[in-house]
Amino acid sequence: MIIDLSGKIALVTGSTEGIGRAIAKGLAASGADVIINGRKQEKVEAAVAKLAAEVPGGRIRGAAGDVASAEGCAALAAAAGKVDILINNAGIFDPKPFLDIPDAEWMRFYEVNVMSGVRMSRALLPGMLERDWGRIIFISSESAVQIPPEMIHYGMTKTAQLAISRGLAEMTSGTGVTVNAVLPGPTRSEGVEEFLVAMAKQAGKAVEEMASEFVKTHRPSSLLGRFATSDEVANMVVYLSSTQAAATNGAALRVDGGVVRSIL
Repeated sequence: MIIDLSGKIALVTGSTEGIGRAIAKGLAASGADVIINGRKQEKVEAAVAKLAAEVPGGRIRGAAGDVASAEGCAALAAAAGKVDILINNAGIFDPKPFLDIPDAEWMRFYEVNVMSGVRMSRALLPGMLERDWGRIIFISSESAVQIPPEMIHYGMTKTAQLAISRGLAEMTSGTGVTVNAVLPGPTRSEGVEEFLVAMAKQAGKAVEEMASEFVKTHRPSSLLGRFATSDEVANMVVYLSSTQAAATNGAALRVDGGVVRSIL
């Protein structure tokens, strides 16, 4: 299968590093014009320069903006202009006992992980429907299905993303627009790497040992038996962004390494 996204414009929120960056790279390598997003202008510029060097001839630009606020989303949508492929990737996580999570933290997670996708989709979906082609993809998590007891607030936001993506898909009936969600399992992104390094230091263990132990302890149902790479997750997203994925709509597709013990 040859995926050609030439002529398509893709916006990936939260894409200066991690899964978002891997998605941006995959889309650019497939010919899409890619807009990289992050909160800080200097970090966005650095990410654009790095990705341009990795994808020679790639059409890549940056648009700084904090999608945690309505104002930030509006500014990003205006800066992006026409968008054919929207990847709602921006998100935060933080392991914390339920009884220690204050109201403000619940609201912060909801604003970043849920409302960013709501606002960006609301801004860009009309144009896709008018042009009769578009892709909106929410980067959810296996935590949407199996709520992690160590970060219930995170799991809640990921479940909400599934509800929103399915609901939006219902609005695209009979059009060339699709809305789907991708559910990664434990993925060794930069943010997770920092988390593992901190845990390893605290436990007096090697990072690789801690990574293996984490999967065995916290995701024992994993069939992969290890963290996935950001590129492995990005591959699914690039496919869903393509014309070849036209028949996939309203779906929640897992790239979880078999963590979720379900056939559906």
